[in-house]
Amino acid sequence: MNDTELLRSKLEQVLVRSRARTDALSGSVDDQDLIAQHSPLMSPLVWDLAHIGNQEELWLVRDLGGREPVRADIDQLYDAFQHARSARPELPLLSPLEARRYVGTVRDKVWDILDSSPLRGRRLEEDGFAFAMIAQHEQQHDETMLATHQLRTGPAVLDAPAPPRSAREVGGEILFAAADFTMGTSTDPWALDNERPAHRVHVQAFALDAAPVTNEQYLAFIYDGGYCRSELWSERGWAHRVEAGLVAPQFWERDHDGWSRRRFGVRAPLRPAQPVMHVCYFEAEAYARWAGKRLPTETEWECAARYDATSDRSRRFPWGDDDPADHLANLGQQYLEPADVGAYPDGVSPAGVHQLIGDVWEWTSSDFTPYAGFQVFPYAEYSQVFFGGDYKVLRGGSFGTDAVACRGTFRNWDHPIRRQIFSGFRCARDVSPDEIGAGN
Repeated sequence: MNDTELLRSKLEQVLVRSRARTDALSGSVDDQDLIAQHSPLMSPLVWDLAHIGNQEELWLVRDLGGREPVRADIDQLYDAFQHARSARPELPLLSPLEARRYVGTVRDKVWDILDSSPLRGRRLEEDGFAFAMIAQHEQQHDETMLATHQLRTGPAVLDAPAPPRSAREVGGEILFAAADFTMGTSTDPWALDNERPAHRVHVQAFALDAAPVTNEQYLAFIYDGGYCRSELWSERGWAHRVEAGLVAPQFWERDHDGWSRRRFGVRAPLRPAQPVMHVCYFEAEAYARWAGKRLPTETEWECAARYDATSDRSRRFPWGDDDPADHLANLGQQYLEPADVGAYPDGVSPAGVHQLIGDVWEWTSSDFTPYAGFQVFPYAEYSQVFFGGDYKVLRGGSFGTDAVACRGTFRNWDHPIRRQIFSGFRCARDVSPDEIGAGN
C-alpha cells in the first residue's frame, strides 16, 4: 500500500469502530429506552443517534462530497445549539427505526466519498481531516451516550470484563523543574482547532501527584468531614455543595456494609485503588485544599503528560509518539470503569507520572480559553462559542474515550458543577527551587 491507501484504510477503521460502538450503545436497549430522557442533563439516546448521522451528512456527504441532501428537513432538529437537551424529547424526532435507516444511508454514501477522495488539496480534506473529525465527533457522542447509560435506571444492559488490578504501589508526587516547553500542536493532522497552534510556554516548578486520587484517598476526605467543612470549599463551591446536597461522589451509597457505587445498573463495593470518579470541579478543589495542595493548571498537566526534559521535546503521549494500545492506557470502553492505579506501567511518563491518559478525565484549574493565534476550523461552534464561558478544562480522557479522540494535546471542558461525566482528578502544588535541587 502507498501512503494514501494506508491513510484511507486507517480512516475506514476509525469510522467502522465508531459506528460499531454507536450500534452497541443504541442497540442494547429497547425503543422505549431509546426515546426516553434519562436525565434532563442528557438527550434521549435516539437524538444522539440521529445527530451523529446528521453531522456526518452535513460535513462528508454535502460539503466534502458535494452530494444532494439525504434529509435536509431535519437539520434544525439535530442542531445542538437550537434546542437545549432538556427540551429535545418534545421535538418531532426520528423514530428509532427511522434514525437507524438514516445513519445507515448516510454511511453508505460516505464510503463512496472516502473511496474517491484524494485526501489532500482542500484543507478540510487534507490528511483525511474531515473523516477523522467525524469519527471523533461520533466517539464523543458515544461517550455521552455511555454517560446516559450510567444515568438510566433498570436492569444492566452493558457488560465488559473487569479492568486490570495492580499489585504495585503508586503514590507520592513527582517534582518538575521550571521549564519552557511546546504546548499544543501545529503538526498533528487530526487535532482540533482548540489544540492549536503549538506555542512555547514557561511553567514554574511544581509537584504533581504520581497518580489520580483514589477512592480510598477520597474516603479519608469524607471521613474527615470534608463535605461539612466550609473552609475547604470556595465560596461558590460551598454554595453549590449546600444547594445540591452533595455528601459523596455521584452514584456512591453508604449502608451498614460500607460504601458501594452503582455502575451501569450494577451495585458493587468500592474498589479502593481505582481513581475516584463522578466528582465535580468543586469537590476536586475542596479535596485538594484538604490535602494541602491545589488542582494543576492545564499547562502543568500537559507539561507532565508530554514534556521529556531529557530530549527537550514534547511527545504526543506520555509514553511517546505511538498511538494508544491496550497495554498503555484504559481507553475505548473495553472496560466499564477505571483500572486500579498502577495498572499501566508501560504508559508512564518520562518523569514517572501514571495514567495521565485514560481511566478518568482530570479536572484542571484552568478556564477554557483559546491559545494565542487560535483560528476557527472548520466551524465556530466546536470551540469558539464556549471560550470565556463558565467552563473548566479537563484533560486525559477516560475509560469511555476512544483513542481517536484522545491525545496529549486534547482539551475537554465542562461546567464546574457537572459530575455525570467520567471525571476525577489529581493534585499539584507549588515547589521551591530548593526542593527541586534536593530531589535531583
